[in-house]
Amino acid sequence: MSVLSQPYFHDEAAAFTFLESVLWPDGPVCPHCGNYDKVYALEGKTTRIGLKKCGACRKQFTVKVGTVFESAHIPLHKMLQAVYLLVSSKKGISAHQLHRTLEITYKSAWFLAHRIREAMRTTGLPPMGGVGAVVEVDETYIGTKDAHRGKTGRRGYDHKHTVLTLVERGGKARSFHIEKATIKNVKPILHANIARETSLMTDAARIYTKMHHGFISHEMVNHQDDEWVRGNAHTNTIEGFFSIFKRGMTGVYQHCGEQHLHRYLAEFDFRYNERKVEDFVRSQTALKGIAGKRLTYKQPKV
Repeated sequence: MSVLSQPYFHDEAAAFTFLESVLWPDGPVCPHCGNYDKVYALEGKTTRIGLKKCGACRKQFTVKVGTVFESAHIPLHKMLQAVYLLVSSKKGISAHQLHRTLEITYKSAWFLAHRIREAMRTTGLPPMGGVGAVVEVDETYIGTKDAHRGKTGRRGYDHKHTVLTLVERGGKARSFHIEKATIKNVKPILHANIARETSLMTDAARIYTKMHHGFISHEMVNHQDDEWVRGNAHTNTIEGFFSIFKRGMTGVYQHCGEQHLHRYLAEFDFRYNERKVEDFVRSQTALKGIAGKRLTYKQPKV
């Protein structure tokens, strides 16, 4: 039997019941006032599925209120399908594919995918690494900035989007969209996101030559001299991450606007960080991330 044959992927009432079990494991909570003592389920032939009323503030709500799914007109069971498809596809799934699979408009599929990516995005995380841990750091370049699109004769990477990623060996990844790979831009990110007791691993790019200050150790490999591994020093882990990331961005998504890049980074970080669990558990983790977030169609970059 296919995983997508589960009732909550096809029945709207079952979809609401499933999402309630994920977001409200201890029972309904009013998103307006936080009350959980007196919440009533409203019933009737004309009543919306999943509608509830708070006995404290007297306001009505469903489990979608206060989440990235709020005000979405797509049936909830189809949005749950989209979550599962996005988290279980190693290199992502395009909006066109979601549009065809879910039988919704392309515009709706595109925005739904961004809602899910917003759910995957996390902030305020503690520093990576620690005693005995190794964190690899590298930057990569993708796409073409809108201001440079169509121009010829470009050299270097100024016309591309710059992505800085930190990957803890055996642990998680954390990616950032930066304006340019300079010491001024990179150093604060490293010091804010990597514990001081961590061993740092980078290539021999000029921006990393003075990064040893503040970390227990810093080793570099010189790729220009065909040095890829020297004992425990290498950046093979982060190169593997970039391999999947670039294949997804180039082969699946093809084009990404600069204002949306941070959400695509969140998507690839999320799948990498949750790689050791089953697809069902990964989808539940993504669903837990929808709470307390909103995303509107014309919302500017955060």
